[in-house]
Amino acid sequence: MRRLVMILAATALLAGCGKKEAAPEARPPAEVTVMTVTPRDTPVSYEYVGQTQSSHQVQIRARVNGFLDQRVYTEGAMVKAGDVMFQQDKKPFQAQLEVARGGLAEQQARLQTANDNLAQVKPLAALNALSVKDLDDATGQQQAAAAAVQSAKATVVQAQLNLGYTTITTPVTGLSSFARVQDGAYVNAENSLLTYVEQIDPIWVNFTLSENDLLALRSEQAAGALRLPPKDEYTVELVLADGSIFPQKGKITFANASFNSQTGTFLLRATLPNPSGALRPGQFVRVRVSGAVRINAIMVPQQAVLQGAKGHFVVVIDKESKAEIRGVQVGQWYGDEWFITAGLKPGDVVATDGVVRLTPGAPVKIVPPAAPAARQ
Repeated sequence: MRRLVMILAATALLAGCGKKEAAPEARPPAEVTVMTVTPRDTPVSYEYVGQTQSSHQVQIRARVNGFLDQRVYTEGAMVKAGDVMFQQDKKPFQAQLEVARGGLAEQQARLQTANDNLAQVKPLAALNALSVKDLDDATGQQQAAAAAVQSAKATVVQAQLNLGYTTITTPVTGLSSFARVQDGAYVNAENSLLTYVEQIDPIWVNFTLSENDLLALRSEQAAGALRLPPKDEYTVELVLADGSIFPQKGKITFANASFNSQTGTFLLRATLPNPSGALRPGQFVRVRVSGAVRINAIMVPQQAVLQGAKGHFVVVIDKESKAEIRGVQVGQWYGDEWFITAGLKPGDVVATDGVVRLTPGAPVKIVPPAAPAARQ
């Protein structure tokens, strides 16, 4: 029995050795979509962190000493130029005006008397009926009375102004702040600041440009790689905290002449329309500045650029339809594309889809891009 088992095992072994091993199946080439690198002039934009600021902040102050009768406006509300905001007690100033008017009437009466006297003295002095001294005295009295009238008129005007100052208005249209003095308080030079009004249409946005960024822009412009807009007429748009785009666009209206040695930056300011008041002073926003054009820029889709231990790279398809890993230097994004500053040249064929399945030297099959799925 044992001998029979050994014979059967030997027979099975010989039978197995007689079969040929099956050759492994060759992998089909990986299917990829590609693009051919074609330089083109491409708009470029730059983003900075900015903060909004009122384009005109006005202090609302009391201009005369007196009791504050009433706050007329609603704190935090939008006020229009000329709107009444505070009302001071008018009665003392009305009384001062009446006193000034009485003084003016008195001086005008004296002037009339002096005029009449001078009119009588002049012909008599001409006939030598009165001395020259009498004529001089009459003339002097008339001139003194005229000067007193002018002084009295100025007092009336000052009293009218003081009475008008008791009605405190805003000179600009904007957002009002809270009242810093309560009703009934006595207002003088020490507490004359009543509130603020901040104009928000248009609104300012301040942001800074680093010295390195400025030098890089000038260097690229000098090398002919970057074309800046004429007269520095950049277009500015804002990206809000929730990622939405502010609908109004603006222009850069101020560039500080001096360099801030503490922060290493230059201050820039953009002015934007804000008719709806959606932007308020003090908000942080992202400032997107456009208008420059990169000359003969090389662009590739973002999904074609991968990142490894040695930096960014793309997969280039050579003439033998094989994959080649190519290191590149990337710049800014533009839409869904990436500026490539080094590593690619015109005519290179770059894989844009199916990149993650490729290895160096792997054969590939170029296929057209898939059509977008139809909406249901």
